[in-house]
Amino acid sequence: MTADLKPWSKEEFKEKLLEKGKFYHRNHEFHIMMNNGELSKEAVQGWVANRFYYQVAIPVKDAAIMSNCWDREVRRHWIQRIIDHDGNGNDPGGIEAWLELGDAVGLERDDLWSHKHLLPGVKFAIDAYVNFAKQQPWQVAASSSLTELFAPTIHKDRIDNWPDKYPWIDQSKGYRYFSKRLTEARRDVERGLEITLDYYKTREQQEMMLNVLQFKLDVLWTMCDCMYLAYIVKKPPYHNV
Repeated sequence: MTADLKPWSKEEFKEKLLEKGKFYHRNHEFHIMMNNGELSKEAVQGWVANRFYYQVAIPVKDAAIMSNCWDREVRRHWIQRIIDHDGNGNDPGGIEAWLELGDAVGLERDDLWSHKHLLPGVKFAIDAYVNFAKQQPWQVAASSSLTELFAPTIHKDRIDNWPDKYPWIDQSKGYRYFSKRLTEARRDVERGLEITLDYYKTREQQEMMLNVLQFKLDVLWTMCDCMYLAYIVKKPPYHNV
């Protein structure tokens, strides 16, 4: 084995993963405009409605990962992700928190549940991610969730910026999801990173994982592309028909 093909150390591998942060959708122009307070009410509502499909897909994705996993200890940890979104007992869960955000921006719950405002390209990207989780070894599908490495910052951006930038959003119920995920995402990252650093042993496997992470980043970026085209450029699907 030549020197340049030796496996990266765990520290080097983690650094390579973190370098992918420049492709996180926080850097997409749609998100930059959002955090600068430059989106119209229609665009904010469109983002909330389209991201709702992502929220309801997350526990389906995590259930798919567990369906391929025969390690009981991993399942005991991973199932918490489903509970975080679907809720359990006194915790109504992240999906309910997102519905509250929909309330806060003036969307009807029935419209969110029916995906009335869902853009076809956004649906296509999210469905591709769910199918990836179903088809890949559980370790690979689990490590694709490591976009969570970059998530706390994007949630904090919204908590810090939106009250001033979008005063029309009802603050009493609009930001619970973001606050909730600040803690949950950091916890999830620890477990996901542990699995990733342990599973990918060879340099070839490590480089494959960088492509897996890029795939998930592409999913999130493509969602923003679709929303930018629909709500900023004003060319929603079939606009010329």
